[in-house]
Amino acid sequence: MPFRQFVVKKSRTLFILLCLAVLLCGALIFSRSPSATTQHNDSAEENRQNTYAKPVLAVTATQPQMSMVSSKVSAHGNIVAWQEASIGTEADGLRLTEVKVNVGDQVNKGQVLAVFSSATLQAELDLSRADKAEAEALYAEAQADLKRTTELKSSGALSSQQIQRYATAAQSAKARLEAAKARVKTQELRLAQSLVLAPDQGIISARTATVGAVLPSGQELFRLIRGGRLEWRAEVSSDDLSKLHPGQTAQITLSDGSSIQGSLRMLSPIVDTQSRNALVYVDLTNIGTARSGMFARGQFELGATEVMTLPLSAVQLRDGFSYVMRIDADAPAIQNKAIQSKVIQTKVNTGRRTADRIEISGGLKLSDKVVTTGSAFLGDGDVVRVIAEQKSAEKTAVTYPGADSGPMM
Repeated sequence: MPFRQFVVKKSRTLFILLCLAVLLCGALIFSRSPSATTQHNDSAEENRQNTYAKPVLAVTATQPQMSMVSSKVSAHGNIVAWQEASIGTEADGLRLTEVKVNVGDQVNKGQVLAVFSSATLQAELDLSRADKAEAEALYAEAQADLKRTTELKSSGALSSQQIQRYATAAQSAKARLEAAKARVKTQELRLAQSLVLAPDQGIISARTATVGAVLPSGQELFRLIRGGRLEWRAEVSSDDLSKLHPGQTAQITLSDGSSIQGSLRMLSPIVDTQSRNALVYVDLTNIGTARSGMFARGQFELGATEVMTLPLSAVQLRDGFSYVMRIDADAPAIQNKAIQSKVIQTKVNTGRRTADRIEISGGLKLSDKVVTTGSAFLGDGDVVRVIAEQKSAEKTAVTYPGADSGPMM
């Protein structure tokens, strides 16, 4: 066989073998690639579905409900005496001989509180009375002389000038008598001032009187809470001032935890330019353990209004705003059995609070469902397993006494 034919024959054989190899590889690739791709895609979809469906937490849910919530205005201030009387001495330079009352004593109007030495005053009164008696005698004599001269006037025995002198003497005697009477009244008044009397019924709140002291006129001896009457002078924000009016009831909590009631008597006509607060004056209907000078907090009742509320546990504070975890509206209706749903972080506006509920003034509807337990551990879009729904009535008429007028912060 020639060499050229041999080469051509070998080349055809190699070419045919190479083509068969290429066709075999292509068949293998074609037969294996579609099934592998499908299996990979199915696995990814299964993993994605498994990841979405896996709940991060088991929670309970509820719906907002309408409730009657009390509106109140909070205030704070001091308890002070309604009026405090300063009781001093009008006697000048007398020695204090007796003090009959002490701090905390109940006294009546006109009761003797202290006694000053009155011996000197009594002696001066006796002297004034003697001068008065002398002036009365001289006046009587002058009146008699004037009467006689008047009877002799028609006879001409006495001149008109002499008669005039008798008349003048009678007037002078009368004036001296009036002056003597005035001195007697002055001494009687000074003697009465040696007794310090209570100007009103009340409680002695302070005492500076000391037995044996010689005191000048005007020196304070006691302080008296008039009528034993206390009031609460509370500071209220100028924003809340328009909500208050005389006659409203105030519930006041003392520093020891006890509570007393009061009635708003008067609103201050001015607002402090620094604090922007105004004073309100509240009469205490029952003092209880209250004492003048105590600090107290309280609330004014404004009445009840119907608002939408949620349990406190459903509202979370994040970045200075209030949020709830709302159940996705596209999820199936919540039943008493456990289901899986996504939650949506929803910003809400809050208002007054009670012991266990909070007012929702915006951001939700009554038909929305929110997470009540575990919302602090959830994020927007998390999948949860709802294990129960708290039952809530459409409306409740309960008034919550602990409601606060301030927003939740």
